[in-house]
Amino acid sequence: MIHLPSMRALRMWQRNRDVFVRLWWSLAPAFMIEPILLLLAIGLGFGSYIGVIQGQDYINYIVPGILASYAMTTATFEATYGAYFRMEYRRTYDAIMATPLNIEDIVTGEILWGATRSVITAAIILVVALFFGLLQSWWAILIPVAAGLVGFMFSCLAIIFVSVASSVYSFNYYFTLFIAPMTFFSGAFFPLDNLPSAVGNISPFLPLTHSVKLMRALVSGDFTAATLGSLAIVIIATVILFLIAAMVMRRRVME
Repeated sequence: MIHLPSMRALRMWQRNRDVFVRLWWSLAPAFMIEPILLLLAIGLGFGSYIGVIQGQDYINYIVPGILASYAMTTATFEATYGAYFRMEYRRTYDAIMATPLNIEDIVTGEILWGATRSVITAAIILVVALFFGLLQSWWAILIPVAAGLVGFMFSCLAIIFVSVASSVYSFNYYFTLFIAPMTFFSGAFFPLDNLPSAVGNISPFLPLTHSVKLMRALVSGDFTAATLGSLAIVIIATVILFLIAAMVMRRRVME
């Protein structure tokens, strides 16, 4: 049986925020420096060999992909390793369960914090992209909102995996077999038109594919029916995954 989360979930979010504020300097390379280096190194370095792709410079092409992929990975790291360590090693969940918070509050707080981390990362990339003149539309101001939605969705996915993980080493499979391939088969860094048809058949079922399409529309200002379809898919998937995450984590923690 699933209990609805309450506003007390914000206390779990607040707890994670306070830890982040104290330790942000040690986390900065992952959520601040790495995406900026990737944007400049691949966009300007590798991009100089590629030239124009789909009518735009390569660095312009990969901005939406970097925004979406780092919204995914930032939330995923936080909701896998972070949540697992809090649950299994530090026994934070056991302590919190002695308060009025229930497991749904804890899960919701974890997912909200993963989404918040995605927003922070996207905002940093957005500022860099604006500085280099890589944004083509005022719709780009909504990128942090989209990043929060993407981060929420991937945090739900990560929590679901945490619920079945037998050890911290299990996350190697999650990142290697799911997160990493999705980065390359979602259209984030290159078009999928010239790839084998099998990849094209799989791509529409990958959540990152629709996240990239959403980010690309916000960066360029070019909205189509497919963009709205991707937004609907992300929202529906997020709702379904959240319900599943709450259910399976209750079973994991209460067993």
